[in-house]
Amino acid sequence: MNLKEVIKPAAILFVICVAVSAALAGTNLLTKDSIALAAAKKAEESRLVALPGAEAFEEREGHYAGLDSAGQAVGYVFETEAKGYGGTIKVMTGISTEGGITGVIVLSHSETPGLGANAEKESFRDQYQQPVENNVGGIQVVKFQAPKEGEIQAMTGATITSSAVTNAVNQAIEAYQNAYASEGGA
Repeated sequence: MNLKEVIKPAAILFVICVAVSAALAGTNLLTKDSIALAAAKKAEESRLVALPGAEAFEEREGHYAGLDSAGQAVGYVFETEAKGYGGTIKVMTGISTEGGITGVIVLSHSETPGLGANAEKESFRDQYQQPVENNVGGIQVVKFQAPKEGEIQAMTGATITSSAVTNAVNQAIEAYQNAYASEGGA
């Protein structure tokens, strides 16, 4: 094998790699603004689901305040995360000014399809809609029994995921209590 037989294919491969990299960089440059816009729109839609009744949102220190048409706070939205079975689970939690959880949205996860991925289902997420003022220790996960106030029923076969979502919601409760409990909510 001579040097010419090695250099020519290597040079061709190098040129192809440079061209493909340039095309990818150009595509990224052209689409980054629309990707950021789509992500912002999705985040706004998620906040509206987590805190129904809010018409606009104002960013505050580490969270958002949901405002009504008069500009009055109707609640707060917190984004938190916890370690699940398949990786980090990101959760958005809405809490009203009266101190009740208004909605929980699973923003992202890497959980097992058909098991932990069921955390996205409304039937699971709706369990969190309960008052937070009595939950000093946070919401607890229970198995094999009917949940009481301050508890949620774990998903069958996905207790780690259930606990992770609950830990993320409990972080939001703690952040709410630290920021607003002494003010009576608002």
